[in-house]
Amino acid sequence: MSYGLYIGKNLTADGIAYLGGYGDEPSSHWLEIVPRAKHPAGGTITVGVTPQADLPGILSEIPQVAETARNIRVSYSYYLGVPAPLTNGGLNEHGVAVRDIWSTSRDALIAMTPKDQTGPNYSDLARIVLERARSAREGVDLIADLIARHGYADFGGNSHLIADADEAWVVIECSGGRGLWAAERLGADSIRASRPGYIGEIPIDQPDHPDFRYSANLVSFAVEQGWFDPAAKKPFDLNKVYGDGKGRWAGAQWIEGEMAKRAARREKIGIADIFWAVRTEKLTGDTAGYGQVVPLYGKVSTELRMLWHTQVGAIAAPFVPVFMGVAEVPEEYRQHRYLTAGESARFLDLRHGQDVLSAVPQGIESTRSASAVFKRLLYLVGQHDDLFRPEVTAVWEATERKLTADYPGIVETAQTLIDAGKPERAVAFLTYYCRTELMAALDLGETLAGSIEARTRALFGISTEMMPKSAKQIW
Repeated sequence: MSYGLYIGKNLTADGIAYLGGYGDEPSSHWLEIVPRAKHPAGGTITVGVTPQADLPGILSEIPQVAETARNIRVSYSYYLGVPAPLTNGGLNEHGVAVRDIWSTSRDALIAMTPKDQTGPNYSDLARIVLERARSAREGVDLIADLIARHGYADFGGNSHLIADADEAWVVIECSGGRGLWAAERLGADSIRASRPGYIGEIPIDQPDHPDFRYSANLVSFAVEQGWFDPAAKKPFDLNKVYGDGKGRWAGAQWIEGEMAKRAARREKIGIADIFWAVRTEKLTGDTAGYGQVVPLYGKVSTELRMLWHTQVGAIAAPFVPVFMGVAEVPEEYRQHRYLTAGESARFLDLRHGQDVLSAVPQGIESTRSASAVFKRLLYLVGQHDDLFRPEVTAVWEATERKLTADYPGIVETAQTLIDAGKPERAVAFLTYYCRTELMAALDLGETLAGSIEARTRALFGISTEMMPKSAKQIW
């Protein structure tokens, strides 16, 4: 399902907007920095879903653009009938960030979905926004245009939260194969949690309202189906008309309220507050495949755009800075066989031929999997949450305080090299710095896991109960 949280720039201590959240998929996750790339004229990309999807469809080809933007994203290896690798969040070199978040459509729309549906799926849309959009508003335009031209291959409804330095947009893509979508603008004073993606009342009597956009058939189709009666003089509530009708879920209401309290303080919302909002045990657990917090800077050197990343749910890993200028991600944070779909039947030798060769390079697999290391820590903490989580959280928060204190100096050093006409030196410096801190976080996670395992064995023994334990969540 995933989780997204947008904080407008008027509510933060540093005057910068933020987009945070996590991906909610169980398969393997890995961090990657995708370089800017040029593509030949007439090129295409494959989009859509297969007949094996929850709502079956057919893969199709759509035009590729001449050049795609550099971006940082987390990819993952599996969702039923959706070709891998998939993505549901990241940041591009133009300062556009996106989070993909499930948003169910009403049952009647799901039932209408053609069994031969075509067009981009939810991951395709997130990836295309990262690769092409130069602003959040352009991201909305891209999604609208892609749906109009090629359709939308859905699995029951979805949403995207797209943000830049000045604004963000919640985009709801409806099931049913009718090209239905709507978008709501969030501004400098907004706090919005998405899980699921949600839009309420739309002022349809003001078609040029600057804060709302939607497909030309959004209202007329609802009227045709008898789901909305203009004569009743009631507001057009997107969630009631096309969604699950539940409004904002309890978890979204809770975290928005908590962040509003913090915004009301003299010091407003700091980055530690946003780390907390993504880490809190009330919202985050094993389903959170990774964590992200993106500062949405305006004009800044491309190399210095960045996001804060945790390799698994932030309960069991610290937020570490990853800059756009980094040349490569440490091997430990790349794709490993741990939880990668299909790897249980593959090998890292050629005894049985190429057909069953692992998709993961042997050298990469010979390194530690950061995901596996931090997941081990998560499961150790979960067995005795009240005892161990406060201890681990204190360590992560101390780590993050040091990293945020060091951050201005790191940026100043890299910018000095860029201004001196030595961008390659800045790239080398940022790569060394990020590698060092990502590896330090991994080593610390492994040390904590070893300590907690030793104490768990001594105090309680290792549990073999089939029912897992964890903190209570609101979702």
